[in-house]
Amino acid sequence: MAEGTLERTLVLVKPDGVKRGLMGKILDRFELKGLKVVAVRLVQVTPELAARHYAEHEGKPFYPGLVQHITSGPVLALALEGRSAIAVTRLLTGATNPQVAAPGTVRGDFGLAITPNLLHASDSPASAERELGLYFHAEDYLAYTRSDEKFL
Repeated sequence: MAEGTLERTLVLVKPDGVKRGLMGKILDRFELKGLKVVAVRLVQVTPELAARHYAEHEGKPFYPGLVQHITSGPVLALALEGRSAIAVTRLLTGATNPQVAAPGTVRGDFGLAITPNLLHASDSPASAERELGLYFHAEDYLAYTRSDEKFL
């Protein structure tokens, strides 16, 4: 049996990832690692939702750029579930700066810059719970068993 606690986390494929046609390639990385998609939604983030999402960064010099970018086009919101899902997702995502992100990570392979850096991934259980609540309701989550789940 796999180690780690069963967790649920949020991943956002930001507008640059959507506009570059990378949604499928990015989602593929998470699914191949054994994470299960339990909810998905294509959404246009409003300035109000962006302010709630990035509330902890309000007042920082990079905050306006974050809000401007995430509201600039559609975002693919993913609720992923699996063993140690938060840490696994962060590892697959790669460093915020794609220039130093490891090859094999999403940002290392597809990233072009720091602000349009393709993804957002929750960084802790508390953040995941708060952020998932911004994009999904309880009825959005679907339970199913992956055919390879017994190996995960």
